[in-house]
Amino acid sequence: MDRTFSLGPRRTRVRSFDSRSILPDDIASGKAAVWVCDDATRGFLPDTKNPVVVLPRGEEAKNWDSVLRVIDAALSVPLGRDGTIIALGGGVICDIAAFASSVYMRGCELALIPSTLLSMIDASLGGKTGIDYGSYKNIIGSFYPAREILIYPFLLKTLSETEYLSGLAEVLKHALIEEGSLFEDLRLRRNTVLERDVAVLNDLIPRSLAVKGRIVEADPTEQGIRAHLNLGHTFGHALESQLGLGVLPHGHAVAWGIARAMEAGTALGETDPAWAAEVKDFFASYGYNLDYRIPDIGEYLDIIQRDKKRKNGAVNFVLQRRRGNTFLAPLPVELLKEVLRRLSH
Repeated sequence: MDRTFSLGPRRTRVRSFDSRSILPDDIASGKAAVWVCDDATRGFLPDTKNPVVVLPRGEEAKNWDSVLRVIDAALSVPLGRDGTIIALGGGVICDIAAFASSVYMRGCELALIPSTLLSMIDASLGGKTGIDYGSYKNIIGSFYPAREILIYPFLLKTLSETEYLSGLAEVLKHALIEEGSLFEDLRLRRNTVLERDVAVLNDLIPRSLAVKGRIVEADPTEQGIRAHLNLGHTFGHALESQLGLGVLPHGHAVAWGIARAMEAGTALGETDPAWAAEVKDFFASYGYNLDYRIPDIGEYLDIIQRDKKRKNGAVNFVLQRRRGNTFLAPLPVELLKEVLRRLSH
């Protein structure tokens, strides 16, 4: 894949490679650069004379201290606005580096080399950056698309099964949003997808990215159709927050949330019950647990009411009538309680 997406005033070039090693840092086009990685991805870093910021792994690293470490490294170069911050890592590393890039000198160049399937599909393309604050996920952030995104499928062989499935949930979600052949292909090729067949991934990852890219190009700052990409996220984010950030991997929470969105849409009388059942079977066939328990419904609903996508005093949930037919709607509290009651302790 070698494709450029126009995201508002910025353009993002996405390239995928069969290479078994990361390109040297000429990605910065000869300009000064700062690399950002974690302990797991440090070993894939090419030889470089530029500063390297090695951050802790996991959601707990998404904080101001990590952002300031990147900015301190940029100042040590010193990095100009034409210099590049390069992230090599998963969604946490990409989000931190991208946010730092967006605020350093009011914006310097940004390149992302996502190392997990979740970051390849979800965190890298689209320009969303962010860090956590307290128990709130990505509550501080900006829209700042990368200039370059480099995809290396060989990195996916290093992931645990849990991490791999976390990213795969977003691929499955994209298949629900579009009306093309991705959904059926994912059903037919389930075994090879789960085996991480490189040839299959080299086909499916670009197709999944193309779904997201088309939507983001049409709505770069999430004023309309881009919200469709949040299918399952409002339910899933609330569960992540209630259990404690980092306890339940994001993609697993999204899969759980999509099941809840299907149930809520059915209860609302909008979702085709046969489609809702098909979607839940689709995710279950890939091994997702769609029955995580909610510790406390009242607390869970309070978290939903503080969702960062709340507008005009209401939270609009992303629902589906059927594949390719996605819409937003507020949900009455009593309907939410009805949907969630089965999963409460």
